[in-house]
Amino acid sequence: MLRTLLRPLLRGLARLLFRVEVTAQQADFKHQRLLVVANHQSFLDGLLLGLFLPIDPVFVVHTTIAESRFFRILLSQVDYLAVDPTSPMAMKKVIRLIETGRPVVIFPEGRITLTGSLMKVYDGPAFVAAKTGATVVPVRLQGAERTYFSRLSGKHPKQLFPKIRLSILPARHFPMPEGATAKLRRRKSGEAMRRLMQEMIVASRPQQTLYDALCDAVDIYGRGRRLLEDVKQIEYSYNDLLKMALMLGRQIERLSQPGERVGLLLPNLVPTIGLVFGLSARRRIPAMLNYTAGVEAMQAACDAAELKTIVTSRAFVEQAKLADKLAGLSNVQLVYLEDVRERIGLADKLWLVLWALRFPRAFALPASPEEAAVVLFTSGSEGKPKGVVLPHRAILANIAQIRSVIDFSVYDKVLNALPIFHSFGLTAGALLPVLNGASLFLYPSPLHYRVIPELAYDRGCTILFGTSTFLANYGKFANPYDFYRLRYVVAGAEKLSEAVRSQWFEKFGQRIFEGYGATETAPVLAVNTPMAYKTGTVGNLLPGVEYKLLPVPGITHGGILHVRGPNVMAGYLKAEQPGVLQPPVSDVGDGWYETGDVVELDEDGFVKIVGRVKRFAKIAGEMVSLEVVEKLATATSPALAHAASSQPDPAKGEALVRFTPDG
Repeated sequence: MLRTLLRPLLRGLARLLFRVEVTAQQADFKHQRLLVVANHQSFLDGLLLGLFLPIDPVFVVHTTIAESRFFRILLSQVDYLAVDPTSPMAMKKVIRLIETGRPVVIFPEGRITLTGSLMKVYDGPAFVAAKTGATVVPVRLQGAERTYFSRLSGKHPKQLFPKIRLSILPARHFPMPEGATAKLRRRKSGEAMRRLMQEMIVASRPQQTLYDALCDAVDIYGRGRRLLEDVKQIEYSYNDLLKMALMLGRQIERLSQPGERVGLLLPNLVPTIGLVFGLSARRRIPAMLNYTAGVEAMQAACDAAELKTIVTSRAFVEQAKLADKLAGLSNVQLVYLEDVRERIGLADKLWLVLWALRFPRAFALPASPEEAAVVLFTSGSEGKPKGVVLPHRAILANIAQIRSVIDFSVYDKVLNALPIFHSFGLTAGALLPVLNGASLFLYPSPLHYRVIPELAYDRGCTILFGTSTFLANYGKFANPYDFYRLRYVVAGAEKLSEAVRSQWFEKFGQRIFEGYGATETAPVLAVNTPMAYKTGTVGNLLPGVEYKLLPVPGITHGGILHVRGPNVMAGYLKAEQPGVLQPPVSDVGDGWYETGDVVELDEDGFVKIVGRVKRFAKIAGEMVSLEVVEKLATATSPALAHAASSQPDPAKGEALVRFTPDG
């Protein structure tokens, strides 16, 4: 009786204090055997689920919680089952409970998060679901980690009454996996549950634009939080970044139209990031130009994206010696940031202080997450560079995907020397830390092999992104203590050399997490993580990524990887058809992207790159890897460089050609 009276009262109080918002995607709680799983953010979680779920469940709680005098008062208002996770009999009690027909709520992490991210997922809940055939309903809690009822401390932001969201995702079933032993089946069930929890995080992400996401980050982490630094050695706060975005966006919009693509020819500096967000707010699309490309490639990029204006800096043009290159471009107007700053008058400053900074969300023009956020350009190795149009949806989805598998937090500091005109440097290296409260040090070049290790040491960086080549050179020149604070070293863009992997482990005690992706997928498709790691692979595909392998004649294992997901591009812009968006399509169908890579997936879902389709020669019906030929040549003559190619052969279709310089 008391429960019946208290529930509406407590529900109303929760809605008043925490503005609780419940969203449901095809939620169905009418199954005879029901298991609700949720992430665990605070001591409020059980109360919130009990108040807002349309069922009267039994909560599975830790015995230490049940024994607490304080929590016994709260638990008196619900049905609960106290279990000891360390006991092998614990889950049997849960199985018997579900078999009676009572709905059960359980937190697969087993404890409240200490990082703000998903923590270790236990095998038990998934095994229960598989054993009983229960319908599993995932529920994502957001916002409760910022209450004073969480276990986050230190730099993690706290609010008295933050907004809390409950996202109820579509129901799932966990069939009992195949395995020779119960232990193996239990482990595989646990991996499936971990995957479900990660997919839940991705599926429940907000549908918004880059600028909206920045405003959310400002609200969550506080305007005064200092998080950005570059070679000028000035620490910038969220408020400073917001000022840049507002003012630069206001100035550049006077030179362009909504929906227009604006070229950015700028290095890794904080104002560059501010400009990306500012253009996003005013529905201008930054086209990130590769300033290391030749004049022809840069002109092709400008033509493909129909660029009328390029924003750059006189100081940067002079330092990078780009004057001759820019002089060779036609049909574009160069706008220098130095001139933009001079045009900022008193009216602009008053507008910024009296209105824009007070109401930053009002600065944004209405925009859809499906609209273009940025344009990046391919290398042009297969012809003229193509413009890759990434919508807001793709970039923010990829950030959510990465965060669902790796625990980035406010305690982290990212050192990013990868250029932001590449997707890896932009999404993972810049936008991910800024939008998630992690500190960021931007460095303009990854080629300064002696400087970057010193920066990592001096700034106490905890996360480093790089390629195999860059990491090899950092490892060569670094002192063993330079990387003492690193938590994650993530490699991508090229295959990680085994020599580099060994070098970092032996010299620094660091395990490199190899990943894989493409500009067209914003960019990350797969990555090794502390919870799912296998040497020789590029990790599991990220949550939300669908895949199909199409066979290649002559190759018995694996196939060409085709992918579809929320992080896939909107399409290409090509110089042959300027400004015309060509949506992704492959042999699988519309909306699918063909990576061009031949891959294998093992029984645990780990991806192994076999090679590029165009890096194979077909000889007498057999596919021969050019990469393998090069490795064999290197093993024979390690002092020389070797390259392999193919040419037509009337007898066998194709013949191998090896290129080796005289030595």
